[in-house]
Amino acid sequence: MLAHSKSVRLTLLIGQYAQRFGLGDAFGPTLTDTLVRWAEFGPRVMPLPHPSPRNIAWFKRNPWFESEMLPTLRERVAAALTSDHDG
Repeated sequence: MLAHSKSVRLTLLIGQYAQRFGLGDAFGPTLTDTLVRWAEFGPRVMPLPHPSPRNIAWFKRNPWFESEMLPTLRERVAAALTSDHDG
């Protein structure tokens, strides 16, 4: 369905199950292996860890997520929302 929807400006793949489905063979051996390659998936797809409190340790072990990935996520979400209003 997503492949046929041209109006989707950004797809957030939250958690490993969504990433396995959405990325197929591009999903790495682990969630972290996939997430460190987040920039490879282009501007319309962003793999993200699940925001569960159970993942607090993961966020602490991976400070690059907050410093590198979150600013880009914010920019992409803002761009997707802005382009919806343009036309």
